[in-house]
Amino acid sequence: MALNLEKQLLFYGSYHDHPVNVAIHMLCVPLILMTAFLFGTNTSPLVPMPDWLIIPNLPSNLGTVACLIYAVLYILMEPVAGGILAPLMLAGTAYANHLTSTYGQTANYWALGLHVTSWIAQFVGHGVFEGRAPALMDNLVQAFFLAPFFVWMELLFLLGYRPELKSRLDKAVEKEVQRYRQSKRQSNGNIPNAKANGKAA
Repeated sequence: MALNLEKQLLFYGSYHDHPVNVAIHMLCVPLILMTAFLFGTNTSPLVPMPDWLIIPNLPSNLGTVACLIYAVLYILMEPVAGGILAPLMLAGTAYANHLTSTYGQTANYWALGLHVTSWIAQFVGHGVFEGRAPALMDNLVQAFFLAPFFVWMELLFLLGYRPELKSRLDKAVEKEVQRYRQSKRQSNGNIPNAKANGKAA
């Protein structure tokens, strides 16, 4: 997966054009990401580290390592936006480590409830409002990686960040959505035609 910001946002944006679906994702995607990191904090440290190198509430468990990987990739994709998001993700992961170390399984149960509910809400958003299957159906890895950054960029766009990029993406996404809808109409039109041809034969 190439770290081309505009290309990646276009891919994900073409699956998320309806404002209600976008709003659902802006709420649910961060919950899915942070609860996933929380699940990873239940593991033992993956790399032994000296005490002086250990940051409080950020041991080298799976949750922390996954957060660091996401942060680095986001910074490579867009240094400013990624650089702002990275410390927020690390702070959230530190809090997740605190929750699991303090509350144990109770934290996991709450996180699981939020995680599952957020997934259900997203599928409702796609089925009821977007009328299109989620991006993960076409590219699982790309969708899981892009979703949090897409939501973050949507928030930054609302705050006026990089309006020229926002304008280009809106136009490109609109073309992709129209192409998809036209293809879907043609596909649906072929079904009755095929049935009619079958009866005629």
